[in-house]
Amino acid sequence: MVLKRNLTRNHDEGFWYPLDNAAKIYPAITDDELTSVFRISASLKHEINIKRLFKAVRIIESRFPYFNVRIKEGFFWYYFESANFLTPVEVDDKIPCRNFNTSGPLYRVLVKNNRISVEFSHKLTDGSGALEYLKTLLMSYFELSGIKTPAAFHFLKPGEQPNPEEFEDAHNRYFKEDIPASVKRPKAFHLPFALKSKPRFDVINAIMPMSELKAKATEKGYTVTVFLVAVYFLVIQEIFESFHPSSKIRKYKKLSLEVPINLRNMYSSATMRNFSLFVMPEIDLSLGHYTFDEILKTVFHQMQLETDKKLVNKILARNVGSERKLYIRSIPLFIKSFVLKMNYYSLGCSQFSGTFTNLGVVKLPSLWEEQIDYFILTPPPPTKLLKVTCGVIGYHDQLVLSFGNISKSKDLEKRFIHFLVEQDIHVKLSI
Repeated sequence: MVLKRNLTRNHDEGFWYPLDNAAKIYPAITDDELTSVFRISASLKHEINIKRLFKAVRIIESRFPYFNVRIKEGFFWYYFESANFLTPVEVDDKIPCRNFNTSGPLYRVLVKNNRISVEFSHKLTDGSGALEYLKTLLMSYFELSGIKTPAAFHFLKPGEQPNPEEFEDAHNRYFKEDIPASVKRPKAFHLPFALKSKPRFDVINAIMPMSELKAKATEKGYTVTVFLVAVYFLVIQEIFESFHPSSKIRKYKKLSLEVPINLRNMYSSATMRNFSLFVMPEIDLSLGHYTFDEILKTVFHQMQLETDKKLVNKILARNVGSERKLYIRSIPLFIKSFVLKMNYYSLGCSQFSGTFTNLGVVKLPSLWEEQIDYFILTPPPPTKLLKVTCGVIGYHDQLVLSFGNISKSKDLEKRFIHFLVEQDIHVKLSI
């Protein structure tokens, strides 16, 4: 629910609204390392004109009032309050996905050479919401450069009033009563790599032809997402099996990956806030070694099952139903935050071995292909338990795998890329 909503930037009254269901965990767990900040970048085929970019950022600011907010601490929950911040535009010369000041904006625009990046706190939105912002920014930048946008192509256009639905917490809208919550899962195997010294987070991008990857996935009879998730499992299995069977590292024999799904593809919503859930395909190594084909089949059927709408409703029931309980709503925020943080580590990331986020293929006007080379999705820095995470995004015939890592080892990335090269997929590395 949005109170005192006013969509005009300079109005004195302003608005406030609570964090959405998916965002409520982030204030409790966020710190200077576990920032919950992600990045989407557009790599252009020419150097950025800084003056035009600044102007484009200012032109679109008022179109996204729900991003122009500061986070505030209430007695029971955190909430957002409208602010008159100017969108920060910075030189991209620091480590990616840095934390935000709690009293300032929760998103920023960064620029370096031919690359425009936007970084968002997950408190504000998810990858789909951030991508819509970046599309509008690119549209404004290109139009200032004399490149028009086809009228038929859908964008969130500067100057138009936001759809009130863009503000909504769609998790609550589609929550159903009287659905049993999902069950707790057993602990998963975690990569045994040593952590780097601070600052830990660094990123490696692997760029490859979409057509080559899609051809290999199609040859096996699966989608690109299933194919890449299966490669991830195969690589973690190799790392698991590289240790002696008696090693304590092999105590937990379940491998599980957290794979976000965009619920906008399943439920009708124009929300620009978080609206995604996670499916968690898994393989049990206590049953023996899995071939790549066996992993593909397992991943495919588990993801088909877990993206069934009735099972998604079950996850929504767990997530939304718990916060609606009267005794939970009445607990002071400082106690809630402590419990949320404990549950995140004991019931959250302990249950999966890694995360794999695929934002899909970016759809843009064909005439922009002469301007844009590729996109990059950099996921938030992983926890000390997970150590590595992976984001995927495609555009035209370029797909980019972005590995974020806080450990001393690049073994997972090397094995992953080596497997793709063995499949005759041409991979180019970038930072």
